[in-house]
Amino acid sequence: MAQVIGGLQLARGDEIVTSDEEHPGLLGALSAARELRGVDVREVPLGEVANAVGPRTRLVACSHVGWMRGDLAPAALADVDVPVLLDGAQGVGAVPVDVRALGCDAYAGAGQKWLCGPDGTGMLYVGEDLRRRLAVGRRGYFNLADPLAGLDARLHDDARRFDSLALSAETVACALAAVAVLEDAGWSAVHERARSLAARLAELLSERGRAVAARGESTLVSFSSPDPVAERSALAERGVVLRDIPGRPWLRASVGAWNDDDDLQRLLDGLGM
Repeated sequence: MAQVIGGLQLARGDEIVTSDEEHPGLLGALSAARELRGVDVREVPLGEVANAVGPRTRLVACSHVGWMRGDLAPAALADVDVPVLLDGAQGVGAVPVDVRALGCDAYAGAGQKWLCGPDGTGMLYVGEDLRRRLAVGRRGYFNLADPLAGLDARLHDDARRFDSLALSAETVACALAAVAVLEDAGWSAVHERARSLAARLAELLSERGRAVAARGESTLVSFSSPDPVAERSALAERGVVLRDIPGRPWLRASVGAWNDDDDLQRLLDGLGM
């Protein structure tokens, strides 16, 4: 995400539209654009990012799946007239991702979350039109087409120009092995199982009096808690790992295809339900 935002070389007076519930992984790159280049960053609810595009907007950068409560970026983003960058950390591996159907110009995914790979792995899709516009400030052996040409070395013409400059072979091997396990199960089956289990958990929590935050067809379920930090710690002692959401009175469950009904029940039991 930082490569895309930095590569646009925006300047004072330009604007980026984002949502008001973004993860630090995106907010860090946005704050750099604001502090180092004078770019205006405007925050609106995720459902309104497409409608918020104005004459000074040069980029929409937001989550595909919101990390706080599992809501989805609006489909109307496919029709806006500025580049769209989606943070897919809670998307790729968890829900079907078709960058063309989404209509995005760039999509960044994390390898260590729903793809079950090692930390430090991930992926970046950049559409052809945007790829021609992005300046690449980080250059080294692996993203140069002719790295031995000295100062005249050229970047690869394709997406390899955005490749990481340092990624161990062992890390790549582990990432590929994790993806192979999920592929063997079948991506459609993985996605459907996780999303249906998440929907079931949301239903069970609501039936037992916990308010469930508005969500989309995703794998995340955030729900009300009288003391999120204390409940999170108590659940962890019982082997149930959730997270609290900063600034919100919520706990969040991440429901994967590897979970089952017994896991949902252990969560409910841990909450005294």
